[in-house]
Amino acid sequence: MENKAKISLVGLILMIFSSIYGFANTPIAFAQMGYASIIWYIFAAIIFFLPSGLMFAEYGAAFKESHGGFYSWLSESVGDRYAFVGTFIWLSTWVIWMVSTSSKVWIPLSTLIFGSDQTQNWHFLGLTSVQTVGLLALCWMILVTFFTTRGVKSIARIASIGGVFVMVLTGIFFVSSIILLIVNHGELQQPIHGISSFVKSPNPQFGSPIAVMSFVVYAIFAYAGMESMSGLVDDLDQPEKTFPKGIMFAAFFITIFYSLSIFLWGISTNWTKVISGDNVTLGNVTYVLMNNLGNFFGHSLGLSNSTSAMIGSLLSRFTGLSMFFAYCGSFFILTYSPLKSFIMGSPKELWPKRMTKLNKAGMPAFAMWLQAGIVAVFILLIAFGGAGAQKFYLILTDMGNISTSVPFLFLIGAFPFFKKKQNIERPFVAYKNPIITNLIVTVILIVISLGIIFTALQPILAHDYVTAFWTIMGPLFFGSVALIFYSFRSGKNK
Repeated sequence: MENKAKISLVGLILMIFSSIYGFANTPIAFAQMGYASIIWYIFAAIIFFLPSGLMFAEYGAAFKESHGGFYSWLSESVGDRYAFVGTFIWLSTWVIWMVSTSSKVWIPLSTLIFGSDQTQNWHFLGLTSVQTVGLLALCWMILVTFFTTRGVKSIARIASIGGVFVMVLTGIFFVSSIILLIVNHGELQQPIHGISSFVKSPNPQFGSPIAVMSFVVYAIFAYAGMESMSGLVDDLDQPEKTFPKGIMFAAFFITIFYSLSIFLWGISTNWTKVISGDNVTLGNVTYVLMNNLGNFFGHSLGLSNSTSAMIGSLLSRFTGLSMFFAYCGSFFILTYSPLKSFIMGSPKELWPKRMTKLNKAGMPAFAMWLQAGIVAVFILLIAFGGAGAQKFYLILTDMGNISTSVPFLFLIGAFPFFKKKQNIERPFVAYKNPIITNLIVTVILIVISLGIIFTALQPILAHDYVTAFWTIMGPLFFGSVALIFYSFRSGKNK
């Protein structure tokens, strides 16, 4: 019998950290809430990341032989209809991610080539810059789908290169910021005015309590991905002890890194001077802040304006290169992986034969082109909806955050039903008291629901109905389609 090597506690912590921590989340957090975002990241770690991670571990351990992933967890716990709708909305997370990323991928490419984001100056045949980027996003989606349906997966390997570059980038950011703090004798470009700086956002768009509460969705998004780690439970040494410890240590380190990173942005960046301008969007804020970091670093060391500008340009170009590689690799994988997992993991009788048919490359080509068509429609509707660049990227970011949060309502909401099942082998159990389990589930569901509601409500109160419409459209649209499709197909198969 072959002895499979077991994953150690340190190995598990590193795997969780590399899968969850996202460098680009911190400049967005700083742009939205300044130092005040730190408390929400800590809150999300305690209320969402820790308890939900243990729930996903129980799911993964119990259904480790199932190949349907998300669908299997839900169908075994609460039934096929709930599972189909929940998984369909989970799939919409990646569809909306593709809508967003196919538009955002041009920003790091532009930064790499020109040294700064020039996409707001791109025009084609009289179209606005947003419409031009929308057409480019459409071309990107078609190109990626074309190659992926033919089994060209080698391009996805550059994701690992992008990952290494982002790690180097994170190191450069930390070291440069600490040097600046020492050189400038502890002076911060974004000054701290007592405890209010950690509670009140410098961003006027987050001045109301509802807007502040909506930020919890951003924080939850920063911790998303733990559900993909649950399959590792069976590969751990003493999983009943190792996994809870791994979750707790990883949550601690990730929260520290997020909090410290947000604080470090204040060393080189003054929110009003750098971020408040119309040219800064949620799509390009990472590159703007890295450029500013390099520029300020040069000036702090007494270098000339031209040399400082060159350092800023080099840092922004390197950031563009890193993020472009990361986007490319992820895009090629996510174009087929979630879709194929859902179609192959759910009952085949629910799908038309063309949807489940694999081509010579082992890809569900028809389903992937259908997915590309849906992404294309969303891209064009948003891009040609008349929004400016700032609103365009705010819509894309809010859509992504909400669509990421909604599937957790299904997974966490199904957990008490999963715990009541008597015929399931449970090699890993974290929740043993039903009352405490139900209490934790209720608290998480309330927090996520309020975050989603406030995120949708905020633009309505600001009379920004376009942003509000697109923010809630994803889950509503895909949830409705799933219900209608399931009812039609299940009725047809009776």
